[in-house]
Amino acid sequence: MPLSSQQIETLKHISTATITTVLLKKGLRNVWIRGSRPLRPGQTRLVGPAFTLRFVPAREDLATPESWSKPISTRTAIEAMPEGCITVVDAMGVTDAGIFGDILCARMAKRGVTALVTDGVVRDLEGCLGTGLPIWCNGAAAPPSVAGLTFVNWGEPIGCGGVAVFPDDVIVADQDGAVLIPQAFVETILKEGPEQEAIEGWIVNEVNNGAELPGLYPMNEATKARYAASKSKK
Repeated sequence: MPLSSQQIETLKHISTATITTVLLKKGLRNVWIRGSRPLRPGQTRLVGPAFTLRFVPAREDLATPESWSKPISTRTAIEAMPEGCITVVDAMGVTDAGIFGDILCARMAKRGVTALVTDGVVRDLEGCLGTGLPIWCNGAAAPPSVAGLTFVNWGEPIGCGGVAVFPDDVIVADQDGAVLIPQAFVETILKEGPEQEAIEGWIVNEVNNGAELPGLYPMNEATKARYAASKSKK
């Protein structure tokens, strides 16, 4: 189901660190997309449904500049991206060929794409930053995508940074990187995430007041009782 504006706003206040903790408790360990870091320092947390793109290794008869004009191309895929999505690109971790440059990023920004997340790299770094499109990636490289990759499709399950991403899974990205929330666990995060944030905020305050860690983090029964009492006073 599409995320409501209220759900998006709630998720914007739950850190990727908290999300990984909650999902770990549910048995999901592999949700953090490796090699995907915010390109711009201080990038705010963003949330959106995944719109997936997939590259495979370059093959000389297919990975050519002429391929950019074919029906199956990154250009066509961008025109299919819905407003508010987070584009997740499987670049196989390749770091010597930029999947997108400034022109493609500018078009994505114009279409209202929330962010780009990839385990690969971009090119035209200064221009990409100038588009204002939030980008999580593994750096920059001058060569174009066809120098090392062949684009094959969009809107299908992919592997990005070692994580299985299905279309419309939810992506949350902040300064710790990008994390996937499977559709089946969105309600769990919406329910348990804010409380986990509140607990950890209270614990930080206790630490700042001189409390020792044993029995505090994780909380023993006595600490849980003190936390519950503090909530009832509000």
